[in-house]
Amino acid sequence: MAGYSPSDLDKIILDMFTLKRGGSAAAEILPEAEVCKLCDMAKEILQREDNVKAVKTPVIVVGDVHGQFFDLLELFEIGGKPPFHNYLFLGDYVDRGYYSLDCVLLLVALKVRYPDRIALTRGNHECRQITQVYGFYDECLRVHGTTNVWKHFTDLFDYLPLAAIVDDAIFCPHGGLSPSLDTVAQMQQLERFQEIPHEGPICDLMWSDPDDRYGWGISPRGAGYTFGQDITETFNHENSLQFIVRAHQLIMEGFQWQHANGVLTLFSAPNYCYRCGNQAAIMQLDELMNKNIVQFDPAPRHQHGDAGKPKAKALPDYFL
Repeated sequence: MAGYSPSDLDKIILDMFTLKRGGSAAAEILPEAEVCKLCDMAKEILQREDNVKAVKTPVIVVGDVHGQFFDLLELFEIGGKPPFHNYLFLGDYVDRGYYSLDCVLLLVALKVRYPDRIALTRGNHECRQITQVYGFYDECLRVHGTTNVWKHFTDLFDYLPLAAIVDDAIFCPHGGLSPSLDTVAQMQQLERFQEIPHEGPICDLMWSDPDDRYGWGISPRGAGYTFGQDITETFNHENSLQFIVRAHQLIMEGFQWQHANGVLTLFSAPNYCYRCGNQAAIMQLDELMNKNIVQFDPAPRHQHGDAGKPKAKALPDYFL
């Protein structure tokens, strides 16, 4: 199957930015057979990337998006659109929000079109088991009438890098650290091309959280660990890092510094689940590693109000 030309990809991306409808728009822009082609092109790019992808400044770092497509468009209005601005997304593109297909389609198309300007890493929701519970599976079935598109994307998720490192100074996992991993070099040796395991170092990178208590702790999420300031300081020192940037947790202000500024959490889905009332945030890093955290509110309600949203069953809540 022949791949897309740059002009083909430009049209897909332009349509996603301009139609601004959500839901059925994803299927109209890219039917099921075409999704397979796009995912195959993305796999070829991602399989050449390291487990911990090296990213250069300047770059804009983004936390959880969670299917909130109109808020993703708002994010690009605030930060600037590719390829004029570089982006690092820290996972959780799907589930929870109404428009996971639109979000993941746009981000994967941008990755294929601008592979050196868009970095996508894996979150705990980029897997088969979680997406069958929290919305992406059901959305694919509703929009396309089959589960084939869900299978294409979840197969692609196995290829996503586990984390990123910005200018060898800022470590960027989705969740956090692992008691099995002392160095970034050890992470590069992991076999990542698989479903996220229920335990072990890959699971920990996706699921762990910083905590006020010192040392390692049992996570209330049921996967990964909690880690204290002592763990953060040791990891940052051993790996010559300035600090860690991660996502994974709802923060009402959109960002939170912890562990004496050793860990920054970014959350980029405003008014999470259309009910939490939180702000979102992104972090802009310039060539000199100066950081600027930008908070933003949800896109206007008329763009994704009750009238246009799909009918969806209530989703179970784990720890937000």
